Order: sequence, then C-alpha cells, then structure tokens
Amino acid sequence: MNTNHHESHGSSAAQQITLRGPAELADALPFMLGFHPSDSVVLVALHGERGRFGGRVRVGIPASPHEWPAIADHLAECLVEGCTRRGDRPDAIVVFLCQDPRPGETGRQVRERLRPFAQRLRTACGALDIPVLEVLCISDGLYFSYVCPDPGCCSPDGTPLSLSGTSVMAASAAYAGIQVRGTLKEMEARLKPRGAANDAAQRAALNDAATVIVPRILDGSIGTLARQETRDTTIGLIRRLIERYAAPPTTPSGPANTAAARRGTLPPATAAADDRDDELLGADEAATLILGLQDRETRDQAAEWMEGPEAAPALRLWRALARRCVAPYQEYAAAPLTLAGWVAWSIGDEPSARVALGLALEADSHYLFARLLHQACNEGLDPESLRECLRTERAARLAAEQETPGEPAGPEPEPDTTPSRHRRRARTLARRAARQAGLRPAPTGPRAPRAQTRPARPGSTAERRAGRRDARSGE
Repeated sequence: MNTNHHESHGSSAAQQITLRGPAELADALPFMLGFHPSDSVVLVALHGERGRFGGRVRVGIPASPHEWPAIADHLAECLVEGCTRRGDRPDAIVVFLCQDPRPGETGRQVRERLRPFAQRLRTACGALDIPVLEVLCISDGLYFSYVCPDPGCCSPDGTPLSLSGTSVMAASAAYAGIQVRGTLKEMEARLKPRGAANDAAQRAALNDAATVIVPRILDGSIGTLARQETRDTTIGLIRRLIERYAAPPTTPSGPANTAAARRGTLPPATAAADDRDDELLGADEAATLILGLQDRETRDQAAEWMEGPEAAPALRLWRALARRCVAPYQEYAAAPLTLAGWVAWSIGDEPSARVALGLALEADSHYLFARLLHQACNEGLDPESLRECLRTERAARLAAEQETPGEPAGPEPEPDTTPSRHRRRARTLARRAARQAGLRPAPTGPRAPRAQTRPARPGSTAERRAGRRDARSGE
C-alpha cells in the first residue's frame, strides 16, 4: 500500500483491483468481510510494497472506554500472530471503526468519541513494529480519516460513502460472485431470541426439560445407560426435524409477523423464512434439543449433518434453536450457534460462519469447539479435514453399531468400514487439523462430570451453570 496514494491491490494475480484513497478503502470493507460491519472494529493486514490485503480480525466495539486498551492490544496481537503462523507477517495495517450514532449524536461526534480508541489501536500495532497506514471511522453514511491531513481529501465534517453497487470494487465483486449479506445486525438477528410473546412458553419448556435431561447427563449414579438413552433420543429427534425442514412447505408463505420484522431488523423475505422455520419447531422439541446438545458427544454427532442435501435444513434447524435460547438460557445457545457456524463454514459461507461462531463465544467464551472453529475459519483453513474426520468417526460408530441390532443413531453409513482403522484415521486427521491451526486438539472422550454436593433446584442458576459446564463436558 502506498502511503501517499492509499493504494492497495487484490490478492489475485489474474485480476487485481487497485484501491486509491480512503473512499475506496471504506467502500471495499463490506466486500472483504461479506457484510456491513456495524458496531465493529476491524483490522486488515497489508503485505508487500503494493499493499496486498491479507488476514483480518473483527470484534464489537466495547461500550466502556476502559476496555479499549486491552481490546486494542489483543486485536493487534491476534492479527500479527495469525499472519505470522501462515508465514506472512504484515507489513502494515489498516483500521476501521464502524458505529452508528447514538440517539441525538452525529457522525462527527462518533468520530471524536472513538478517537482515543483509534489512537490506542495505532499504538498497539506500533508496539509490534507494524505501522498503521490508515484509520477510518465509518458512521452515519460518512467516513472520517484519523490519519489524512488533507481536508480536500478527507473533510473533517465527513465524506459520504459511495452509493451501494456503484464503485469499481462493487462491480468486481459482483463479477466474482462475492455477496454482501446485509448488515451485521441483520445477520445476528437471525441467531438471537426475538423477544416474542411465546418466550414464556419456551422458557417453561426449557425448565421442564432441564429437570429431566440435566440429571441424566450429570448424575453418575444413574450410569451411562441413561446418558446414552438421552443421546439416542436427541439424535433421533434431530434426524426427524432435519427431514421436516427438508420437506417443501405445504402452505404458501404469508407476511412476516415476528417482532424482529416489525422492528425492521430483518428484510421481510428473510423474516418470513425464519417465521416458517420457527413454526416447524415446537417448544418441547426445542427444549429437548437445546438441553441434549449440552452433551459433547451428542453435539459432535449432530455436527455430522454438514454437507449435501442435509446441510441447508440442518443450518435452518440450528438457527431456529439458537433463537429459542431465551433468558435465562442464553448460555446454552453456544452449542446450536457453534453448529450453525460449522455448517455455514462447511458449505463455504465464511461470513455467516464467523458471525455465528462469534455469537457462540459471546454466549460462552470458554466453549472450546467454537474457539477452534473460529480460529480455523479466520485463518483460512480448509474445512475438508474436519469433514473427513467426522465422516470417519460416523463410519466407525455405525460399523460398531451393526454388531448390535438397532436403529442407527446418525446418517447412513459408508460401505466397507473397519471401526479401529477409522478411529485411528479420525484421530490422525483431528491432530493434523489442529496442527494446521496452531492449536492443541480437543480430548476425544467426555470429561468426567463434577460431583454435586446437593441437587440444584430445577431451573435454578446453579443447575443452569452445571448444565452448561458439565453436561457438555466443557468442550
């Protein structure tokens, strides 16, 4: 990237896109991420003399300025370490601060309010010997530069963003098939409870399910049989629901009637589609799955619905489940959100995967499966290694189950499988994928649950915490 002309080039040798000036940088951001990053700080790495775009990291802007120094240091370290692991340390960094004005606030006031954060980000990158060539604040349809001193280039009152779809970057993205999936708020709204009138019914169903399912997962005195029966029940219900979601709709879709649609959070067509998915899922069914997926082995089996014609209905199911994790069960959303992120990544929708996995980590920052997937997705790893691992695990399990007659607990088996060989192959692939990501592979078996000194009151905070941490075995 040229410091004077703010020039950057795409990474493709066959088709390079040259960006000149802050205006084109601001316009390019949604195409780099796949969505409009409302309320976000984004760091993008640049490589070489011509400023080739590289890795990027994004996180929501913390509401408290006291958190800004720690976030700035963390973001800079994550970006540099991630690029370095791939053998391409950044030569420079571009920073974007995107936030809509608060009520009664202007875009210029947003710029001034975030100025200390912008400066702290520059300092954090400089401490790692990486210069920051540009810092842009995008707010209220305007962009502001914290770096450019030329008022003719970057007005202190803000410069309007290009009209959507009119820039060179937009035309090139359309030609390449790159899709911007709306705003970050819209994407997150599809994965969060909507505050609808039926939340009370879902909460009651979750309370009732917790009194039955959580003790069966946690209490060692019941034995592994009850835990296995719970897994079989959960997996069987998932299979039936995926078939239900895969079936064509029996009635024409009506107008969107959700709280999110009424508030204008989602486009009408998207809200109507989510309405139909919500109608296909009963409160008791949702509660059974949400609680059952807190068991790690059950969740790992559920991850096998990841490709082919089953992927799309599975993704719709995981989204619908995440929307059913109403208060005070928000932390339980980590499992369906992680599954939604995994399926999205598996089918090539990386922007949706990052959003879902980010929300999973917001629900539970220690959820290991989400952390591993989030880092692997951000580092551009190929999901095929994990898909192959799940295929072989599935084949090994189903081959072993053939020795004991009964209903299979997952998708159809692959032919000519040997359980021991596939288990060894699965472990090898898991370790290889973890090494590629620079991570330590997760343990292959569930961790022993903690003993409870006294039973928790059904639906209480203690039980919910126990279910979140122990039932899913901390993974």
